[in-house]
Amino acid sequence: MTLTKQKIGFQHVGSFLRPNGLKQARKAYEDGFFTQKDLTEIEDEAIKDLIIKEKEVGLKYVTDGEFRRSYWHLDFFWGFEGVEHIHYGEGYHFAHEETRDDTARLSGKISFNPITHPFIRDFDFVKSVADSVGGVLPKQTIPAPSQLYIELIRGENLKTVNEFYPNHQDLLDDIVSAYHDAIIALYDEGARVIQLDDCSWGLFLDDAFLKTEDGQAYLNSGIQDTLLALNNGAIRGLPDDLTINTHVCRGNYHSDFAFSGGYAPVAETLFAKENVNSYFLEYDSKRAGGFEPLAKVSGDKNVVLGLLTTKSGKLENRQDIIDRVNEASQYIPLDRLWLSTQCGFASTEEGNILTEEQQWKKLKLVKSIIDEIWGP
Repeated sequence: MTLTKQKIGFQHVGSFLRPNGLKQARKAYEDGFFTQKDLTEIEDEAIKDLIIKEKEVGLKYVTDGEFRRSYWHLDFFWGFEGVEHIHYGEGYHFAHEETRDDTARLSGKISFNPITHPFIRDFDFVKSVADSVGGVLPKQTIPAPSQLYIELIRGENLKTVNEFYPNHQDLLDDIVSAYHDAIIALYDEGARVIQLDDCSWGLFLDDAFLKTEDGQAYLNSGIQDTLLALNNGAIRGLPDDLTINTHVCRGNYHSDFAFSGGYAPVAETLFAKENVNSYFLEYDSKRAGGFEPLAKVSGDKNVVLGLLTTKSGKLENRQDIIDRVNEASQYIPLDRLWLSTQCGFASTEEGNILTEEQQWKKLKLVKSIIDEIWGP
């Protein structure tokens, strides 16, 4: 039997709390006291330090902690040709907070340019540090194609979609093409594990929303098939040695959440038909529902159980986590399961409400439980 750890390896979902020095540098840059060069130098040093700490905690795959981003998703969207950064006038509404009001809106036709998209340069730096440190591999996280689509058709943003894409299928085709080109560019720079972060399925999970008139319209719109086609289209025909995983989240902002509900409403589409290697799934609270939908995960795809929360610094009970892994193995074999935190520690630059010391303790606990269940 091939152990799951040989396919996945110990890895964190993605983001880490920004160090205070980095936060201060970004503020100085925004206030006009630092140049972009000044900020980049401080980001570089923070990322080098982070990667060393990631190795020390036992991670096989390392990220830059998303230290250069303000948001987990929008910064990537803004890097495409034909997408602009604007202020929407209203943030995303989470359970207890409203976020900042940035969004991505069309300014033309969507395309990818490897020279102007910053994530290519950002990955080059991570890979160079990982190569220098040794014993770790770089991992790139990007928002899923479906997430870009959801952002572009959000409220007033839809007006520019209709302006530039009177034929809606052309929009879908250009998103697929731009993403495929971006993934290939990352591969050409040495990326071998790319993770598609995806909150676009969250609305289908939220019982309170689905009971509303808008929720029923959304549920019956056929948009699940559109989201699936976007994601599968973007990852079709990639090199055999490139692993594509996805992380499905219910929102992660300043320790708050956006959606609640189990995975059953999307299992037949997302779990059965999306052509990824592994699903990183949020399972840190009762809001996530039970493990029964995991039975719909098709083929030999893996599931990484996000059983430890990043929304709180309180350390979970070790045996409780082990028991939940065993419970999940009733629906999908243990050799196709793995363990992680439920999300990153700072999906936006604000970060969640815990300390850096607590975030590393969480990861140490994840690693020790992995070693106990699947072997070191």
